[in-house]
Amino acid sequence: MTRQERAAWLFSAPVLAIIALVFVLPTALAMALSVTDYSIYALADWANLRFVGLGNFIDLFSTPLFWRAIGNTALFALLGVPMAIGASLAVALLLNDATVRWKPLWRVLLFAPYVTSIVATAVVWRFLFNERSGLINRALATVGAAPVDWLGNPHTSIPAILIFVTWKIFGYNMIVFTAALSAVPQDLMEAAQLDGAGRWGRFRHVTLPAIGPTLLLAAVMSVAGFLQIFAEPYVMTLGGPAQSTTTILYFMFDEGFKWWNLGQASAVAFVLFLMILALTLVQTRIGRRYEWL
Repeated sequence: MTRQERAAWLFSAPVLAIIALVFVLPTALAMALSVTDYSIYALADWANLRFVGLGNFIDLFSTPLFWRAIGNTALFALLGVPMAIGASLAVALLLNDATVRWKPLWRVLLFAPYVTSIVATAVVWRFLFNERSGLINRALATVGAAPVDWLGNPHTSIPAILIFVTWKIFGYNMIVFTAALSAVPQDLMEAAQLDGAGRWGRFRHVTLPAIGPTLLLAAVMSVAGFLQIFAEPYVMTLGGPAQSTTTILYFMFDEGFKWWNLGQASAVAFVLFLMILALTLVQTRIGRRYEWL
């Protein structure tokens, strides 16, 4: 090993140690617990711990609520990812326009929700969606619309939560897209404009290829984030109504910390890990196809 290689390992060692401590080790422990009946009794005495093999996964796949949670989570991701990325990109393009004034102020104001407490803001939005006294229904009443039970109706609970989640997180991707848009070659934009390309043509053939890697990063992070959604339905609906907002992570929380079935909860965590890994690999292949990686 050369001096340069030793120096590289020396500087990388702290980061690798942190990754091993906070990612590799917990993942390995969760995988190990997923094949046991680890529960509150095993917490008290490890002699109560038994190896059950694939028993947790068999029980999991035969539980209707687990499949309901997967369906709800998939719906959150299918609707939420385009909403969050679309809103972020639209606002970033708007702020990138040369005619917009006070850009730093708008960026700070729009980014502020991302750094606020998720529990506090979820409580506020729960009151905003209140059927009787919420400001949203009062606004609808001014135009003659009937009040909507946003969080009490299974058909509107997920869209209501997605509105809140989009408002909460879109500021992060907005800042990322703003930085990416500032690196778009202006000479290509001017050449496309001289060739007669309209606004949509310039965005499709110049802007989009230039911000492709950033768009891929935002998609990967957003998909992983929406598949792990938990705090929002926990605070706003407690998984209801009629389990319409019970997500995979919410189901895992109930199994692990309500029923103390930690082996089953570890199995849920492992399934979620495989789902995120598989979707990330698919997105990576798509990114390579468009030469974004």
